[in-house]
Amino acid sequence: MILSADKPVELSTARVLLRFGMRAAVLALFATFGGAGFTRSLAALLWMTVILCAVLATLRRERVFSAGLNHWDEMTGYLALYCGVMALNHLVDA
Repeated sequence: MILSADKPVELSTARVLLRFGMRAAVLALFATFGGAGFTRSLAALLWMTVILCAVLATLRRERVFSAGLNHWDEMTGYLALYCGVMALNHLVDA
């Protein structure tokens, strides 16, 4: 099956949410074993995932404001988690 480079393949909302949850669980697992502490490790991993999702969305030429969920929406979710982790880290350190 040949996929067209002009139009990205849209996944169902359930698959994108499952991918988001699985990736977040793996990041939390890796952050558990981080040497810099859980919140700092998780923040760094979430920031790298934000960049990864932006790069993947750009390479796949996904539309930013489309009807379905895509990597741009995942990037926004990870960015929100990153901001939450950083706020929690700031409260703990204060």
